[in-house]
Amino acid sequence: MASFKRTASATWKGTGPDGTGTLNGPSGVFQDTPYSAKLRFQNEDGKAGTNPEELIAAAHAGCYIMALSFGLTNEGFTPTELRCSATIHMEKSDSGWGFAQITLHLEAQIPGISEEKFKEMANGAKAGCPVSKALAAVPIELEAKLV
Repeated sequence: MASFKRTASATWKGTGPDGTGTLNGPSGVFQDTPYSAKLRFQNEDGKAGTNPEELIAAAHAGCYIMALSFGLTNEGFTPTELRCSATIHMEKSDSGWGFAQITLHLEAQIPGISEEKFKEMANGAKAGCPVSKALAAVPIELEAKLV
C-alpha cells in the first residue's frame, strides 16, 4: 500500500480573542503566515492574513479539480482549463462555530465532452476527492458549469 505524509505547523501566542499565530510548512508557501481571531472573524475580505477556513477551502478546491482532471484524463478527455473555488459557510450555534456547508463552484473548458458526461465526472470527483472524503460530515454542494 502506497502512502505519504504532509505536515504544517501552527504557533499561537496570547489569549484566544487577542492572541496571534503563525503558520508554517516545508514548501515555503506558509512562512510565518499570520492568523488571529481578529483576522478570522473581523476581516471579511481576508487580505490581512489567513484563517483555517480559507486554508481548508483552498485545499478542497485544489484537490477537487486535481481529482476531476485525473478522472477526465482516464476517460480520454483533456481539459483546457478547470477553475474551482470553494466557499465554506460558517454558522454559530450554542456550541460554537461550525461548518454548515461547503459549495464548490466549477467552471470547466473540456473539448468534446457532453453535458451529461461532464456532470457525471464532476459529481464523481466531488465524491472521490480525498478532501471531500475528509469533510464528509459537512454537506458539500457542487455548482458545475461547462463553458
